[in-house]
Amino acid sequence: MLGTEEILRLTVAALMSRSGERQGDLAAGLGLSQAQVSRKQSGSAHWSLEDVDLLAAHYGLAVLDLLAGPTHAVGVLHGAAQSLQPSPLTVPPVRPSAPSAPDRPTTETHPPAQAEEPTLASPSPAETVVQESTGLCVLCGQPALHELDGFPQHLSAEECAAAVAAALPPVETPDVPDVPAELPPVPSPAEPPTAPAAAAPAAPGHKAPAYASGTLVEQITDRVHDVLAECEGEVDAAQAALIKRAIPDVMALLKASRVGGRYEHSEFPPTQDILRKKSQKGADEIWEGRPKWRNAALVAAAREGEKIEVTALDMNAAYLSALKAWLPIGQLREDTGGVHDPKKAGVHLITPADWDHTDLPNPLGNRMEPGELWVSESTLRLLLDCAAQGLADPPVIHRSLVSGATEALLEKMRRALAEVRKTALAEGDELTITYVKAMYSKFVSTIGESSSNREIRRPDWMHIIRSKAFANLWMKAHKAHRAGLQVVEISGTDELHVAGDWREVFQEGRNLNEVKEKDTYILGGKR
Repeated sequence: MLGTEEILRLTVAALMSRSGERQGDLAAGLGLSQAQVSRKQSGSAHWSLEDVDLLAAHYGLAVLDLLAGPTHAVGVLHGAAQSLQPSPLTVPPVRPSAPSAPDRPTTETHPPAQAEEPTLASPSPAETVVQESTGLCVLCGQPALHELDGFPQHLSAEECAAAVAAALPPVETPDVPDVPAELPPVPSPAEPPTAPAAAAPAAPGHKAPAYASGTLVEQITDRVHDVLAECEGEVDAAQAALIKRAIPDVMALLKASRVGGRYEHSEFPPTQDILRKKSQKGADEIWEGRPKWRNAALVAAAREGEKIEVTALDMNAAYLSALKAWLPIGQLREDTGGVHDPKKAGVHLITPADWDHTDLPNPLGNRMEPGELWVSESTLRLLLDCAAQGLADPPVIHRSLVSGATEALLEKMRRALAEVRKTALAEGDELTITYVKAMYSKFVSTIGESSSNREIRRPDWMHIIRSKAFANLWMKAHKAHRAGLQVVEISGTDELHVAGDWREVFQEGRNLNEVKEKDTYILGGKR
């Protein structure tokens, strides 16, 4: 009997073969490297639950179909098999009747079974048990009797499986055969299924992009073409018009990217006091860990006459990369347990540990005041990662405001923006590049307390994404340091100054995983 992960590897191989993808194509679609996909497929690394969600989204399948085996998954992909997960709209709500009062007291003879840990968040005091359906489970789409952090949810995988099985007509449940050594070809149906209205037919000889949803990509590129036509080809006028429309356009893109999502995020949850600005132009209490640091030892050596050639490197599209961050889904709730739950995200009151490395910037940024401070999820995860690598002690967590979280909430939108940007770079289309930059940068800057964006208020998201950009820059500095380069300076979200052969460490270019040279100078000389 094959294990679940072995079946998943066979399924992935079958789907790649039938869709004409290579490992590099799949890696790009999942936000991984080709080497990571290779290790997962060879068995030297594991496919995680998050990977399963991304794989299902990449191929447009339900998770249950992906895990049912290669024959079934390929059949659903080509319309020759029925999905194991019906639409939640076809399942009537389950409202169990209230139990009648017993004639005499009863004694429970068996202890209740220990519920498995749910996917989004562990059970907490915020859990509410009611006697009728609270809504559709965020994990399986079937009616649930419990809530976790405000989200309807079954408390175990068995409950989800039982709910899905109960919703399926017994006569229509397909049998899943044993996985054969060699996968037989899946016959095409006599009449091809009608394509969804949102998906336009592909042009002859055109392969649908594997990295992002074609519909989302077209939503961006069509806007550029339409505005350029309205401006009669005047690029400057079109650019001004596109930048002006960037906020409503990126919010429309977010909504389109969430269609078919497994849960609904809260757009206007109550704002905690620490996330409120103290004045109109003031700031709230969250420290984002902005790096601003120079290597004091190298600066002193330059003053003594040592000549150090420095290259200033520019990180590409820092905020676009930072959209892949752990974001809370719903309302933030207090947790005083003092232990970080990786399945939740929010803001945390901590006392950071001392930082003793003079040749590396403090991952907390240039904060000089000792004592407690509020940090975002991205900053806390970076500090915990540094502690895991033995660079410092872990921070002490005093209090947290968190919700069930996911790292993939903005992933479809991020991929679409990245795909359009990559194509525009290859074609030298600076108009589209400018429009994409305006969309992701204005999204980040206006999702907090901004009068420019009336469709969402998530200052926690704003802090987490910006902190993620700072954390990404710090990790680039750490990578350079480990490779033997001297880290000279780090500042903002995208500027890293190093001494040494940086091309041996970083790939040069304008894509997201590349860096470009911004300036070269002699440390201590005039710039």
